[in-house]
Amino acid sequence: MIVLFETPAGFALFKVKDEGKLSDVESLGKEFSTPDLARKMVKLIAFDKFDNTSEALEAVAKLLDGTPSKGLRKFLKANCQGETLAVADSKLGNIIKEKLKIDCVHNNAVMELLRGVRSQFTELISGLGDQDLAPMSLGLSHSLARYKLKFSADKVDTMIIQAIGLLDDLDKELNTYAMRVREWYGWHFPELAKIISDNILYAKSVKLMGNRINAAKLDFSEILADEVETELKEAAVISMGTEVSDLDLLHIRELCDQVLSLAEYRAQLYDYLKSRMNTVAPNLTALVGELVGARLISHGGSLLNLAKQPGSTVQILGAEKALFRALKTKHATPKYGLIYHASVVGQAAPKDKGKMSRSLAAKCALAIRFDALGEGQDNTMGLEHRAKLEVRLRNLEGKSLGRLSGSAKGKPMIEVYEKDRKMGYGGLNTPAKTYNSAADALLEKTPTISEESSKKKDKKKKKVAEEETEKEEPSKKKKKKKAEAEPEVVEVAKEEKKKSKKRKNEEPEATETPAKKKDKKEKKSKTKA
Repeated sequence: MIVLFETPAGFALFKVKDEGKLSDVESLGKEFSTPDLARKMVKLIAFDKFDNTSEALEAVAKLLDGTPSKGLRKFLKANCQGETLAVADSKLGNIIKEKLKIDCVHNNAVMELLRGVRSQFTELISGLGDQDLAPMSLGLSHSLARYKLKFSADKVDTMIIQAIGLLDDLDKELNTYAMRVREWYGWHFPELAKIISDNILYAKSVKLMGNRINAAKLDFSEILADEVETELKEAAVISMGTEVSDLDLLHIRELCDQVLSLAEYRAQLYDYLKSRMNTVAPNLTALVGELVGARLISHGGSLLNLAKQPGSTVQILGAEKALFRALKTKHATPKYGLIYHASVVGQAAPKDKGKMSRSLAAKCALAIRFDALGEGQDNTMGLEHRAKLEVRLRNLEGKSLGRLSGSAKGKPMIEVYEKDRKMGYGGLNTPAKTYNSAADALLEKTPTISEESSKKKDKKKKKVAEEETEKEEPSKKKKKKKAEAEPEVVEVAKEEKKKSKKRKNEEPEATETPAKKKDKKEKKSKTKA
């Protein structure tokens, strides 16, 4: 068995003297405890030295990918024919076996053997000491790190992530500074805030004007329109603002300079981001634009990580908080995230935004994978997908459905089947039949299902009404009997009242004294006289 060992200086092949000791993996490390024991276990048979650092870098970079370099293949063909090769990487061993027809072994015993060789490496190879090996290892590691950083597909889009982050920070700072200028200068000229709404034009006007008294003498034609300029000059004459000193105006102008410089740098940064996006992800840029595409890459971490995500994840990327809240409260999940700001979704009606975002996310997932893993560098695929999305948007809005179905309104034309009409001719095979009115016959009207159901309902209502009337009849008879008995009772009561009155009238006459009778007679005689 031969062991392949890679070093910063080159490739080495060691012959195993006693292969029987490989069966005991636990005690194999003791065989390399001293240089003498190591020499008894393995023997150097060949060494391929690197000519320069670039060759070493190329060989090590290919080994990391699991493929042998051109120099290693030549070296193995010359020294390993008919032998079994022990390698540290199973993937490398499979490729060597396929291409060079050399049997390869990779197991725990091989890994322990390589550890022992590494521990006594300087003793097994004469003329190579630790003082030579250390600077070689350091230089090769630095070169390899620079190579991976330069050619890594994950690191190309780091500039886009940093640029979009800086662009968002600049927007926040620019807005803060501009509002501070408006608030500060508003004490001196409050009417200017309503006249000029744009922050950049406001800062330029304040920097040029200074004190509002100077507005009438200055020319704002390079900054403002003629109508706005006349309105500004008229408002400066009748302004209600307070007076400010020259020192205050100096600091306000310096703040205006900061606003203008930030705005200028933001424009440069946007141009840089646009060029980088067109280079790194041209198809994604054609679909959603530079800003939305850069934010998707930044949120995903890298273009390659974003390419691993399905379209459903791309659709709600940026709305994770709303998604988890909806899942927790069992409400409807969000239909879009960062992709909402794309122009295709913005043009759709509110009811169609969810459909358009789903379609756009599916196309974006394909475009991202093509940009990250494909070899093409043009945006033809993105432009084709965008055209399809615009057609779908028009279909959803009902503006232009096309004549694919054979009618202008998009509905299929239904032709009436006529068996007597000739194929391709306007005439008929047989003469047209006339209508025979004598064959008409009046049939009894058959009740429909709805009529039968209505009849059943009427019968049920009649039965219910009859039952209610039967219940009410005994109560009515009782009331009639009471009504008939009431007049007799009333007459008896009236007679008893009359008798009681007569008795009362008779009693006082019997109880009158003779003196009272004389007095009554005297009163009657006086009245007569």
